[in-house]
Amino acid sequence: MKIYLVGGAVRDRLLNRPVTERDWVVVGADADRMQDLGYSPVGKDFPVFLHPETGEEYALARTERKSGHGYGGFTVNADANITLEEDLLRRDLTINAIAEDTDGKLIDPYGGQKDLEARLLRHVSPAFAEDPLRILRVARFAARYHHLGFSVAPETMILMRQMVEAGEVEYLVAERVWKEVSRALTEPDPDIFIRVLRDCGALSVLLPELENLFGVPQPPKHHPEVDTGEHVLLALRAAPAELPLRFAVLLHDLGKGLTPEEILPSHHGHEAAGVPLVKAVCERWRTPKDLTALAVGVCEYHLHCHRAFELRPQTIMKMIRSLDALRRPERFENFLRACEADARGREGLENRDYPQVDFLRAARDGAAAVTAEGLIKQGYQGAKLGQALDRERIKAITKVKDDYIA
Repeated sequence: MKIYLVGGAVRDRLLNRPVTERDWVVVGADADRMQDLGYSPVGKDFPVFLHPETGEEYALARTERKSGHGYGGFTVNADANITLEEDLLRRDLTINAIAEDTDGKLIDPYGGQKDLEARLLRHVSPAFAEDPLRILRVARFAARYHHLGFSVAPETMILMRQMVEAGEVEYLVAERVWKEVSRALTEPDPDIFIRVLRDCGALSVLLPELENLFGVPQPPKHHPEVDTGEHVLLALRAAPAELPLRFAVLLHDLGKGLTPEEILPSHHGHEAAGVPLVKAVCERWRTPKDLTALAVGVCEYHLHCHRAFELRPQTIMKMIRSLDALRRPERFENFLRACEADARGREGLENRDYPQVDFLRAARDGAAAVTAEGLIKQGYQGAKLGQALDRERIKAITKVKDDYIA
């Protein structure tokens, strides 16, 4: 029985990056042996065990044979005769197929160190094509390591395109897609994730609503980059590395893909047109409710945010109510930050001032300061209480606006 450190921990140490978790592979043992040693089995599909003291994952060396479509269509063999080289051969990328023994010696049968030096994301073997989830993983690694100079090896991109053309991506289940998307959106360069998916054709399968934005023009006066898809990628880069914000930014302009050709490059009404598309994506990927609510809100009201100083106080109050900003100030704050990323996601305007955030934050706080207690003491109740609350809150917003204009 021999134990090796494998995967991300070895890769990131060689890249002088922080190692956040460690995975181990065990050669020459079976499930009974592991349990006799006190390891606890986890999962049903693969022979993985938790260390009795550290809680780290130890997996038996295994091979996999394609037996169906999608992520789960494999037959696993994890008997004690499987070698380390056989286990490493089934992995996705060469940079993830390096092992380290207990003496610190590296075992690198597939050239992972050479590809680390060349900054290439290259598949280990043709077996890569058996798991379509690996397309998303490669795109995610590209987003993570792009700033270090990494790119997808040409032969791996060709293989990924072949997988898409064969229809393999269509068999991916929503939970697996969302897991990869949600992780990729918090990487240093989330726009690279989208670009890689576009380059191999997977974006048109996984998120056709976004694919449809590329090539759609916008008025150069407001969007010097012109192309709507490119604008979304610029906005992604401008957004803080927080999943709710970046997910909302990713979907905020989907309605522009439905704009009638005869009115281009104008996109009148694209906000309302995009709402059903955003809801459809969230339903398809089964995204958390809070993320869905924020994405829908940003899609529907991002132009209101941009035009905040032009809006009547009544309209601002209606937006605040619709976004549930009084009860959920954190979500409203994320709404403002997502809209700011949208405003900065324009070529040459990345550092432009965006005072709308401070103004709408103050308007929301002014409205929130008006409570029902004082009005109840004045005798208001029922529907009249609600109407009086609205009136007083609109007055508060008016004062905030007057102070800003002054």
